[in-house]
Amino acid sequence: MVPVPVLASGRVTYVGDPVAMVVAQDRYIAEDAAGLIVVDYDEEDPVVTIDDAKTGPLVHPDTDSNVCAATGNEDGDEELEATLAAAPHLVTLAFEHQRISQSPMETRGVVVAPQGNGELTIYLSCQGPQLNARWFAEALGLPRTAIRVIAKDVGGSFGLKGQPWREEVAVVLAAMHLRRPLKWIEDRLENLTAANQAREQQIRVRAAFDHDGRLLASHAEYHLNNGAWPQGADSNIAVMMFLWGAHKLPKFDFYSRGWFTNTVGLAAYRGPWAIESLAREVLLDRAARQIGIDPIEIRRRNLIRRTDLPWTTPMGLELTDISPAECLDVLVSKIDVAAFRAEQAKAREQGRYLGLGVATYIEPTAGSTGVAVLMSESAHIRVEPTGMITAVVSTHSQGHGTQTTMAQVIADRLGVPYEHVSVYEDDSSRGGYGSGAYGSRQAVAGGGACIRAAELLLERIKRAAAHILGARTEDIELREGMLHVLGDRPQTVSLRDLADIAYGDPDRMPDGEAGLEVQYRYRPPPITMTSAAHACIVEVDAQTGFVQIKRWVTSEDCGVLINPAVVEGQIAGGLAQAIGSVLLEEVSFDARGNPTAATYKDYLLPTIFDVPDFEYHHDASMPSQAEGGFRGVGEGGCIVGPPTLVNAIADALIPFGEIALELPLTPARLLAHIEGRREIAERAKPAEASTPPPADQSAGAAAEPARNEATPSAPQEPVVSAAAATIDGDWTFVLSTPMGPQAFNGRLSTDGDRLTGVFIMNMDEAHFTGTVDGNHLKWDLKVTKPMSITLKYEATVDGDTLTGKCKMGIFGSAKLSGKRVSSAASAQGRG
Repeated sequence: MVPVPVLASGRVTYVGDPVAMVVAQDRYIAEDAAGLIVVDYDEEDPVVTIDDAKTGPLVHPDTDSNVCAATGNEDGDEELEATLAAAPHLVTLAFEHQRISQSPMETRGVVVAPQGNGELTIYLSCQGPQLNARWFAEALGLPRTAIRVIAKDVGGSFGLKGQPWREEVAVVLAAMHLRRPLKWIEDRLENLTAANQAREQQIRVRAAFDHDGRLLASHAEYHLNNGAWPQGADSNIAVMMFLWGAHKLPKFDFYSRGWFTNTVGLAAYRGPWAIESLAREVLLDRAARQIGIDPIEIRRRNLIRRTDLPWTTPMGLELTDISPAECLDVLVSKIDVAAFRAEQAKAREQGRYLGLGVATYIEPTAGSTGVAVLMSESAHIRVEPTGMITAVVSTHSQGHGTQTTMAQVIADRLGVPYEHVSVYEDDSSRGGYGSGAYGSRQAVAGGGACIRAAELLLERIKRAAAHILGARTEDIELREGMLHVLGDRPQTVSLRDLADIAYGDPDRMPDGEAGLEVQYRYRPPPITMTSAAHACIVEVDAQTGFVQIKRWVTSEDCGVLINPAVVEGQIAGGLAQAIGSVLLEEVSFDARGNPTAATYKDYLLPTIFDVPDFEYHHDASMPSQAEGGFRGVGEGGCIVGPPTLVNAIADALIPFGEIALELPLTPARLLAHIEGRREIAERAKPAEASTPPPADQSAGAAAEPARNEATPSAPQEPVVSAAAATIDGDWTFVLSTPMGPQAFNGRLSTDGDRLTGVFIMNMDEAHFTGTVDGNHLKWDLKVTKPMSITLKYEATVDGDTLTGKCKMGIFGSAKLSGKRVSSAASAQGRG
């Protein structure tokens, strides 16, 4: 992992890299002062694109290559390649996705004020005040209670504001240094040119089908532009997890790389793995045309149905609760496909081009395994002395409506009016830790915490009321803020009166304990799946290339809907962004890495005239396995929307041949396709040419690696020193995984050619056995989290250092380094 500097020091890595910071009384003076700063630059050859990164100079001179993360099988699978080669139908799709700016309505901003001795109050535009307070506390070495992060009324994030980044951190450090309150509000020029971005990626998918259009095998290769300083180096394993996650695919293999470039760094964007749906759904439509079956039918033949569950995918993902096929059934019942095809044929006779696009998907929401900061959410609910309900929750809204939905959940479980519940989620000092808005998790994880806490509080309320009224607890019912005794002798007491007793006369309470409040931390199931199928009808003007969306129909399995308006608002927002990514949006650079889309005149966003009214159907919805039966829905529209629209456009223009998938599909590009000009095809070639040939090379002898390909760090043959290597003893290790470096302790012992050892991390031990050949070691280690996998280690000991490599299956390879703490002999001597 490459350390990220707060400000550039001696070397800049991209246009927009922060070099200096000016502090002034107002922004006008600061802007003028910044204009007086002169920086002398010695230009280097820039690495702008993914293809540049593969063969160009190192972006970070201290690294071995421009590969910042890698996952998957780099050695190839001969059996899978043979299946692909022998299949009746082999369909290949390769394309490059353009870079996207998250473009939140509210840009980044921070106001920080030092308080007392070593305390900070930070007003921050972010996705979760609790998570960001934790980040600052760990980064600055301060107690968690010394950092207070307040995030009120945040106007959008979409992944950009998940953690503090360089500018926010610089302002906090400057405030600590100057002992003065400071404020920085990002302007739109800064946001479009210097804020982290997303989605620049290449993918090549090969899929084999039998004569009936059923999947036999698939291979995917994927490359992701991480920029110079990504918020987390990534090769996007989720793309491969969900590429065929909902399909009956027998065999699958892949290889993914993340690349450093001299561009703005990578951050998350709503549904960061969304290219999997775009690639899969476009490929399925092309396969249907090649095989000669209906696009809807090819999906029905390959989708996993509820009756097929449980199902384990080739990636090891265990599915127990998905319904994309059932969503597709509902979708098809809402559109008359036969009538549309008749209308489409008649329109073509008139020189009009209509198209129907269909897509399905599954979305992992509210994950609670594998990522430590996303394991659980908390809710603290109390009845105030006034009888009103106050809830402090670890969710956070940037337009999600969580204060509304959490209040609804609590009011419903307690039996009080919705208006009596106040929800607070914007101050890290108020409640327990939580991650906020991440991974479509808030209804599932936050809602589950609210349900459990509300039920515990209701039990306490009933027990207290029963004690005071001389009734049985099971005969107490709370309705509209009044406690009723059921039965022949009806009695009532208001929640306010009961609260008066609980706070003012606790001796009358059954346990003598004052107050009416409960806190609960809820861990949801490992993954809660959401499924959907969408259909879109478009008309493409053959004279101008403009696309008009005439109808958009959604069929969703969102589980139990807390608030349909909020759910459908989330779907609509994601679909608006999907329309923008397909038709309009593109962050672009010139050959020197200078941004060429610095305003919204050049970076086009969808307007109300581009976004249709959507039709929503929830007939396929079933309660999830999570508390309350909820499912996440925040990212779905942004995932399933692009392939739905692309397929509709491709269907409209099929009389002119298959469109080259170069995004965005602007009027100029579509018109060039209609008129048979080669501009699109010529521009699309580099993305396809950059991928290796499908052939047998991937299974046979590997070609010579490109200049910046990562090479194994472990020697291929044992290196035996003249003197016998001393291996036994205590060691410290660092495993440089794609998810970041992991440091841990361990102990190695040898007995002839037999190796035994233990890794010790977070008070947990993992034991293993292996082999010794001179100073060369080999061993396997089975792990179960975040999924079952066997890690294969090879290492060489040279004196007091150890170097090697770990093959992590689908998670790629990682370098292993170690330093001796003590030898077995010295340890025994100390004993």
